[in-house]
Amino acid sequence: MDFTPTKYSLVCCADGHVFEETGWSLVDPQCERPSLIRAKYENGQYIPREDLDGFYRYANWLPVNRTLKGSGIPVTYKSVKLAAELGLENLYITFSGWWPEIGAKMVTCSFKETEAYSVCGRLCEANKKVLVVASAGNTARAFAKVCSENNIPLLVSIPEDNISALWFNEPLNDCVKIIASPKGSDYYDAIALADKVCTDSAFMTEGGAKNIARRDGMGTTLLSAVEVIGRIPDAYFQAIGSGTGTIAVWENNLRLIEDGRWGQHKMRLYPSQNAPFTVMFDSWKQHSRQLIEMEPDKARSAAAEIDAKVLSNRKPPYSLAGGLFDAMQDAGGDMYKVSNDELRFWKQRFAELEGIDIHDAPAVAVASLAMAVKEGAVRNDETIMLNITGGGEELAKSRQEVFYAQPHIVLDPALPTEDILDAVNKLF
Repeated sequence: MDFTPTKYSLVCCADGHVFEETGWSLVDPQCERPSLIRAKYENGQYIPREDLDGFYRYANWLPVNRTLKGSGIPVTYKSVKLAAELGLENLYITFSGWWPEIGAKMVTCSFKETEAYSVCGRLCEANKKVLVVASAGNTARAFAKVCSENNIPLLVSIPEDNISALWFNEPLNDCVKIIASPKGSDYYDAIALADKVCTDSAFMTEGGAKNIARRDGMGTTLLSAVEVIGRIPDAYFQAIGSGTGTIAVWENNLRLIEDGRWGQHKMRLYPSQNAPFTVMFDSWKQHSRQLIEMEPDKARSAAAEIDAKVLSNRKPPYSLAGGLFDAMQDAGGDMYKVSNDELRFWKQRFAELEGIDIHDAPAVAVASLAMAVKEGAVRNDETIMLNITGGGEELAKSRQEVFYAQPHIVLDPALPTEDILDAVNKLF
């Protein structure tokens, strides 16, 4: 069926300036300080599109120009066993991954698919530029899957140490190319590599947290939850690498308040990081809008030490207007840090109680929820949303053939831009 693009305007989070979309806006050109922009949808009520397949049932609150094939959706259910273990009466789990028994069919096993289907749906079909995505792992897998299946040219930049994250249930289409920063590098190095590539007009940056499509795609986890719960939750738990997912649900919380049918309150936010990579936790605990300094070598060492490798963003959207600091300030809540031992315990316990394997990152969120319960940050009768951002990978791999992708080239981001562009252009 023909799809009519979603209608929306753009709002600068720094000063409220409203302006129109020009095709791939990532910032307000009139704003003089770092700020996110936000989509203001013409349809102010959350109304699922039952006429559209998969993820695009959320299209009324997505900045998309088209729909793509192959998408799944987050699935929310009320927990029984984990809830009982923690003594919680109203614990709702929003699961993004592969668990067909409950209707969860994200084949990459990560909620990063919500980003990929939204961002790629924002792209006009006439676009000829190569989309460039930097990733620590899950985002790369999601975008590669979506672009491969829908014939969208894509360049992925990933640390070579994280290349095992690029597994798929079928070989990738030739329209997807992979470059990697060398062994011993981290996500920030992959970003630096991608930034140099995007100096060439043949390529376009995906935009990360600045892309409204990425955030509003992730914000569908909250839409899934309110449909099942019937109202906005009281508290929200998620592990964070950049904090973009937490910003996203806060933004949809504000939209739901304007809608008026789901409650008038802001759910408290409880994001968590995997120690010792705790740049946002440390900054928040000092109540500092500015991120604390983290020396590159120390950051790479910390990133290598944590189990949840995807939670290792050195330059997250924390300080800018509309970023994580503002979200936390507005909604309330707190931040937690979780050790590898705590992560491993709750990863195993979740599988035992809920009956499905989960990734290391959401295990951090489960551990942080246990901490919050223990210290009394949440009451046992409150309605709590636990965002399980990836799971079912063991289940998926047990049921299907698995293909691992390899980088086409490994490039040091310290190389001159001209050398990097010369190598990358030869791929296309």
